Amino acid sequence: MPTLARLLAGPHRVVAVVSQPDRPRGRGRRQEPSPVSALAEREGIALVRPERVGDAEVEAALRAHAPDLGVVVAFGQFLPKRIRELPRLGYLVNGHASLLPRWRGAAPIARAILAGDAHTGISVMRVEREMDAGPVALRAELEVGTEEDAGSLAARLAALCADAVARAVDAIAAGKVSWTPQDGPGVSFAPKLEPAEQHLDWSEPAPALVRRVRAFAPSPGAWTEHAGERLRILAARAEAGRVDAAPGTVCRAGASLRVATGDGWLVPLRVQRAGARALDLDAFLRGRDLPDGATLG
Repeated sequence: MPTLARLLAGPHRVVAVVSQPDRPRGRGRRQEPSPVSALAEREGIALVRPERVGDAEVEAALRAHAPDLGVVVAFGQFLPKRIRELPRLGYLVNGHASLLPRWRGAAPIARAILAGDAHTGISVMRVEREMDAGPVALRAELEVGTEEDAGSLAARLAALCADAVARAVDAIAAGKVSWTPQDGPGVSFAPKLEPAEQHLDWSEPAPALVRRVRAFAPSPGAWTEHAGERLRILAARAEAGRVDAAPGTVCRAGASLRVATGDGWLVPLRVQRAGARALDLDAFLRGRDLPDGATLG
């Protein structure tokens, strides 16, 4: 949504918006528009919400608006050639949340955190058939905070994307854009996150487990098990030191708690039981016993 808001602020006219259909959202699971759809409706912009963007009626609707250029951000559907080449300039541009060619694919933010990348950013590229492989108009970089989770990093990248896309559109409109092909040797992929990846394997080193916690926070959350139920860990830090207990063993001293790993200790900071709200660890321990010597996982 930040990118659409930035483009609506001008100077280029937005003739139409394409977004996903209304979906069940919130606790009541009522049908609600996406944030992008809601903004377009508030601003009186023509709105198309297709189940499949390649359908003939969608193409006809877009052609009726005669766009000069198309902008794509986190759309989540394959774009056929007739849609990619529909604008007058013959292409679409995409704001992708990585420094391409690193992390092409569906989950670049989480993959960057899992890998321990110190920097990431936004790449504005031309949309081609091969996923995230088109030439790049510009990149904008930022530093990944050492304690930053996927939620906060995504918010910062969304703001950066809005600025980067606006600058790229300005350059295209002025005829000053320069396209840089992506380097083959630097290509890496960011496949969709799988549910099994949320599970914490306590035999891994503590720093890797903390990165997993950060990559899945605030939702869906990395998890372990205690007393037969899932326990989500939403924030944690790693603590170096000799480990004299089996991985997954809880070491409890009063209100402090740490968990043995394959190398070092993981200190949970924020946790959540199934069906309950997320709590800082001290509040959690006041209502739920997690004794010394207990085993997680």
